[in-house]
Amino acid sequence: MKADASIPPVPLVLGAAGLIPFYVPAVALLAGADLGWGADALGLALAAYGALILSFLGGIRWGIAVAMEEQDAARREYVISVVPSLLAFAALALPGEARLWTLCGLHVALGLLDYGLVCREEAPEWFGRLRLALAGAAALALALGAIGL
Repeated sequence: MKADASIPPVPLVLGAAGLIPFYVPAVALLAGADLGWGADALGLALAAYGALILSFLGGIRWGIAVAMEEQDAARREYVISVVPSLLAFAALALPGEARLWTLCGLHVALGLLDYGLVCREEAPEWFGRLRLALAGAAALALALGAIGL
């Protein structure tokens, strides 16, 4: 893959906008403001969004696998693409704080795995930097939400 130092504006802006549903409930929980929902519902909304994003991110890896000619590498990516959504679904069955901490860890792990795509030259360099930043920001929001519950 050709190395490009700059993150294209569209993925950067959309990725940043995708953090809003992480931070609204997380900051509200931390501040003790339930936004009329109640703390448990806010925590569940935060967890559901965290799980939804993990599933979305798995789809990126599925798309990369489809384009691969080397079938052993593609098989690895197909497996990695479905594991986050399965683990996220299981995490939703956990109680409040444990649910959010588990999703926090999953976001960190997937961010690091996604950066591995760059290291293996299966994704552009900017993608790895964007994924690390967004994964870190999502994980922080989930951690703040867990602390605020």
